Amino acid sequence: MASTGNDGRKPYLNNGLNYGRSTSCNCSSRSNTTAATGPAAERPRVTYVTDLDKSVIVSNFDKRGWLQVSPEDDWNFYWAGTQTCRTLFSVDSGYRMNDNQMINHFPNTYELTRKDLLVKNIKRYRKELERDGNPLAERGDAPSRYLHLDFVPVTFVLPADYNMFVEEYRKNPQSTWIMKPCGKSQGAGIFLINKLSKLKRWSRESKTPFNPNLVKESYVISRYIDNPLLIGGKKFDLRLYVLITSFRPLKAYLFRLGFCRFCTVKYDASIQELDNMYVHLTNVSVQKHGGEYNSMHGGKLSVQNLRLYLESTRGKAVTERLFSNISWLIVHSLKAVAPVMANDRHCFECYGYDIIIDNKLKPWLIEVNASPSLTSTTVNDRILKYKLIDNILSVVLPPDGVPDTRWNKVPSPEALGNFELLLDEDLAAQDDQPRRSDNRTHSSRWK
Repeated sequence: MASTGNDGRKPYLNNGLNYGRSTSCNCSSRSNTTAATGPAAERPRVTYVTDLDKSVIVSNFDKRGWLQVSPEDDWNFYWAGTQTCRTLFSVDSGYRMNDNQMINHFPNTYELTRKDLLVKNIKRYRKELERDGNPLAERGDAPSRYLHLDFVPVTFVLPADYNMFVEEYRKNPQSTWIMKPCGKSQGAGIFLINKLSKLKRWSRESKTPFNPNLVKESYVISRYIDNPLLIGGKKFDLRLYVLITSFRPLKAYLFRLGFCRFCTVKYDASIQELDNMYVHLTNVSVQKHGGEYNSMHGGKLSVQNLRLYLESTRGKAVTERLFSNISWLIVHSLKAVAPVMANDRHCFECYGYDIIIDNKLKPWLIEVNASPSLTSTTVNDRILKYKLIDNILSVVLPPDGVPDTRWNKVPSPEALGNFELLLDEDLAAQDDQPRRSDNRTHSSRWK
């Protein structure tokens, strides 16, 4: 990937080069320190509601002295499921949120998290940039490839794009493809194919009386990344947490303490292992049922340790370029959906990004999760997810710790904790203002 506009980046246009480096802050003791100033009696008691009875959520709220109430009561903070959020914002509900209420999803977050809509929005984003003559949309050596925005595998939606898929498949009949239901998660319903006959057989079987609901669900079929980077002979992906406090202007933060999720069985791309999900799917919900699953480390490796491994085996410069490209990928996937996202000032969201790195150290966006798992599979997992929630609250809340949508959503450096700023379009626009007077076009890869 070309490194257009890398020079002179501002902190609010973070290139991700420091991502994954260890930090010494103790987030559990620092959370909301600004909220602790002044007599406690002068501060209003924050009330909360949650759909998820997870200890990492409730213990963070309890530590702040918040009071749990029911959805029918007056509440300030709602940690909800996506369906609850959609219901709350629906016209039929008649509910109107006030300035002191916040919720942890955007109403139509599915524009980013549904596999088919994510691909559709990225394709539209590329075409719009191309139509405007933006250098970011420069084409690569193949007609369907982009030089800078080639970060999702070639993907089609079935059954709608079946003919286009067949045309692409016949260009390389030896290729392997992965089928995923658009609206499911945790590895449910996923399988691999390397022959059209298998896809046709699936289509016939899905229409039998035994599967009456299957035909109603659309699938995405993507070119399988069959050359993944392996460690110890095993395939892995990255789970990264990305916090959005606004889509327009875009304000995005990356959590440094992501992790790798490993398969329990060594990678084998042969036809014989095509149906072995312990070889191909990194989802913990799949791997924990395997005989080789280790409950002590949960098949996980911290991003800090991945970085150290890559620096020692591939070199520091190559490793820094990889993490810069990961940040680039995240920012532009968010820019692709920003125009269609219902940007409400009461909302924020933490997404779980799943990224696979191939053996050429190119990152690929596989999917984005609206409700990344907060279940703790190991002790380290529980510590990480507790810090994640703690840091989210510190970033999205004003300094006094009381939800207020009139706040400008610019947290102090101390409030960021383990988050680093990827992009704040407000700050970027302010910095760019003096340079616009010369009427020159700036082609920064971040803008």
